[in-house]
Amino acid sequence: MIRITAFLISTLVFFSCTINNVKQEDDLKKYFDEFNVDGTFAMYDNSRGQHTIYNLKRDTTAYSPASTFKIVNALIALHTGRVTSDSSVIKWDGVVRARPEWNQDLSLYHAFRVSAVPHFQSIARSIGRDTMQKWLDSLRYGNMKIGPRIDSFWLDNSLKVSNDAQVWLAKLLYFKQLPVRQSVQEEVKKMMIQENNTVYQLAYKTGWGQTPEGNELGWVVGWIEENRHVYFFSMNFESPDHQIDMVTVRKKILMKILTHIGFFQGKM
Repeated sequence: MIRITAFLISTLVFFSCTINNVKQEDDLKKYFDEFNVDGTFAMYDNSRGQHTIYNLKRDTTAYSPASTFKIVNALIALHTGRVTSDSSVIKWDGVVRARPEWNQDLSLYHAFRVSAVPHFQSIARSIGRDTMQKWLDSLRYGNMKIGPRIDSFWLDNSLKVSNDAQVWLAKLLYFKQLPVRQSVQEEVKKMMIQENNTVYQLAYKTGWGQTPEGNELGWVVGWIEENRHVYFFSMNFESPDHQIDMVTVRKKILMKILTHIGFFQGKM
């Protein structure tokens, strides 16, 4: 109870934004316009307590988390013991899918890295509805709704979460302040690291889903650290173009925005 209370207090503190610590960065619009998508980007500078946000209205609107929910799914699976470690093997169900890297047994680490939907659906079924609901409530993740199916609620628009709440999740995970074991949070943090060099560490989880209107929905949630200063971010956007190269567009927008802000030069 003490840990959960502390967690809720830290949540309230993080969201105590004022007009003095929020900068609306309209210049970031051009990076979304370049790819004809409607999006939002939010970043929290932990050292200065400063929020940078593009498209505040969209930032506070809830959408399906798609595969960014694998962060929460992995946390719950490890904490409850449904999966014992990041090296635990999750069996392939034998169904051949379009992504060949999914068509095999995968460790939790590799299933997370290749965003293997069927493997995480299997994990969700092993967690079960009651336990999953308990932890969605404890983590206060999004609208906390599972919907009719335990293995697809994060994909079918039952569960929805806002961009600003995803920034909050990244922050609490980084500092291991979520109400799950710290060793579990450390394992999930390591799964998210994409680049790690002498200048910066970039960590994130991506997501690709659809809005209720049928638009393609892209997510990137994580943090970037330079000179021992950490910044938490989340971005989402949507496009009516069903042929959009989501993997490429998602990465390009993120990197253009981070470069615009001043990262990758060791000066932040």
